[in-house]
Amino acid sequence: MSSNNTATILPFSDNGSASTAYIILNAALVFLMIPGIGLFYAGISRSKNALSIIMITFLTTAVVTIQWILFGFSLTYSETGNPVIGNCDMCGMKNVDQRALLLTAKSVPAADWTWSANGWLHNLSCLGASTPCMRGALDFAGGGPVHMCSGFSGLAYALALGPRTLRNTFRPHNLTLVFLGTALLWFGWFGFNAGSSLDATPRAAMAGLVTTTAAAAAGLSWTFCDLYFSSRMRGISFCSGAVAGLVAITPAAGFVQPWVAIVIGIIAGIACNFGSRIKTFFKIDDAFDAFGIHGVGGVVGSLLTGVFAQKTVAKLDDVAIEGGLIEGNAIQLAYQLAEIGSISAYSFIVSYLLLAVINMFYGLHIRISEDDEVAGVDLTEMGEIAYELVEPADDVILLRPLRVRE
Repeated sequence: MSSNNTATILPFSDNGSASTAYIILNAALVFLMIPGIGLFYAGISRSKNALSIIMITFLTTAVVTIQWILFGFSLTYSETGNPVIGNCDMCGMKNVDQRALLLTAKSVPAADWTWSANGWLHNLSCLGASTPCMRGALDFAGGGPVHMCSGFSGLAYALALGPRTLRNTFRPHNLTLVFLGTALLWFGWFGFNAGSSLDATPRAAMAGLVTTTAAAAAGLSWTFCDLYFSSRMRGISFCSGAVAGLVAITPAAGFVQPWVAIVIGIIAGIACNFGSRIKTFFKIDDAFDAFGIHGVGGVVGSLLTGVFAQKTVAKLDDVAIEGGLIEGNAIQLAYQLAEIGSISAYSFIVSYLLLAVINMFYGLHIRISEDDEVAGVDLTEMGEIAYELVEPADDVILLRPLRVRE
């Protein structure tokens, strides 16, 4: 206590609650998703590009970590920001209280719209009011700020980049890596969804349960779709379906019961399966199905959240919502459509424009040369390879690969 009888406010007052330990554990689980996504896509890619895919995931983690600390958190969660974007009051993580530190990074400014106390999607029912009502689009863990952003950005990138030279010969080179990546993603997604409750509550446990339930249902529905069309029960089908289910349940995880998760998983598996097929019709070379899984899955998950959101599930940690369509709150569908339309349009347009600008600068072209594409990005950009099948001679130093066409 100071001499003028005013209390000294300490920045941190939590001496070790169970919820703090819970957040740390879930953060570690989410970190496992980094090698998971790297291995998943490395297995899907050609062997000559596999190492660069893994490298990109780790480089992105490093860049986004620094960006988030410097200004990303503040632009997303600043309590004095406007309905569209935060401000710099918390840049460098200054002036951040204990609870704010528990929040996790998603995407700016879509995360601000969705989760900030002042975000316009978060307050759709009271836009223009002086006091936020926090009655708007429901998104528990990132169907919009994470998956729609990545899916529609991936679509923009595929269109800006154009088809590969050797597109017709493409096959996933290592399904073992795909299965391993899927397992790490599935495991880490418990932290991603259940951890978004920010507290160790019954609602967090429910979020974890519906997460694995939706993944299982979607893995099966995608597999049986491919079995119907190709008469093959393929490993890549199950893995893609499981990830699609994880994507679709993300916005709904804290709002639905397990039986709903089965419905969402089945619908997501089928919808994302067809979403991955339409790229052929439109001649879009989306090798990793970023749009088919994350874009379509995010849209399906957000829309079904508006249908199936349940008051009783949110009430598990004393959060009050109006429920979804099945509970007589039809306006929730409109709120979810607003999230879908705004975030998908923002992600696609901004990504496409940024790619167009970046591509104008020498040395920053988004497309490599045809010779480098044939040789593989691992050798031409990194000078390394994922698999050393033949031990090189000690006196041979590879400075640049020969341009040999396949």
